Amino acid sequence: MRQNSEITFMQPLEKMGKLGSLSYCRTALLATLTLLSFSAWAQPGPEWAHAYDLYQATNYEGSLAVLSSPSPNDAAALQLKGQNHFMMGDYKQASEALESACNLTPHSSVCWNWLGRAYGRRAETGNPITAPGNASKARQYFERAVQLDPANREAAGDLFDYYLEAPGFLGGGEQKAEALAAKMAGRDAAEAHYYRALIAERHKQYDTAEQHFRTALEIAPKQVGHLINLASFLAVRGRHKESDALFEEAAKIAPANPRVPFERASAYIKTMRNLGEARRLLQEYMRSPLTPNDPPKTEAEALLKKIG
Repeated sequence: MRQNSEITFMQPLEKMGKLGSLSYCRTALLATLTLLSFSAWAQPGPEWAHAYDLYQATNYEGSLAVLSSPSPNDAAALQLKGQNHFMMGDYKQASEALESACNLTPHSSVCWNWLGRAYGRRAETGNPITAPGNASKARQYFERAVQLDPANREAAGDLFDYYLEAPGFLGGGEQKAEALAAKMAGRDAAEAHYYRALIAERHKQYDTAEQHFRTALEIAPKQVGHLINLASFLAVRGRHKESDALFEEAAKIAPANPRVPFERASAYIKTMRNLGEARRLLQEYMRSPLTPNDPPKTEAEALLKKIG
């Protein structure tokens, strides 16, 4: 992510890490994409709208309670049910609901991407015997999502993460990641540089990685995610003054974005500095109104435990 056969599979799988997880390093577009996806279907009713509002407020249990037993032909409700189960960590139920939704809307890039995430998390957290099959399904669904809509930035990002992290026998590979970065250059140059920064960082080519992070920020200076990416990278490299200045800039650009204090606190804890300020930032984060696109409060709680 044991006796020999288990080592062969599980050690590479542990390295995959983000196989089916939400990537918080990219600017989140999921809410918009999801609504666009739903608009292609029959107009959802007030019950679905209420359930979606609860989902956006991270009240996943409440959202599921409103949905109760969706019609087997209600793709919007089935997808939202699957997303709720995913966010609650019930990846099997998530994949079952999302599979039904995708079968009803086979041209929905958003739905296939969520299904890929569900199978990715099943591969990471489930039985090692079934993990290779689930990982392969995750890759296939990510690829389908990108094929259906190459402009779906979230799907492309998830597929890139898979290619970069997964071993070759599961369909991953750095050459595939590089090819995807090259394709992305024509659609979103800033994101393509972000991809290339991750590849360079993986090879400990830190000067090259920094240049790509900076170029991404130059191309999209108002996208707070690129500020956070560069600030976090510099913090780990020990360049704390530059990192702090970028986090300050991010806070000015997006004062209401809860990711800024979260990522700044995370950078402080990784470098074991300003731990009192890190605690304050995380407490601020815990009080913020979060959405499914933000790191869950459990991650903030885990960071607080590291501080002690």
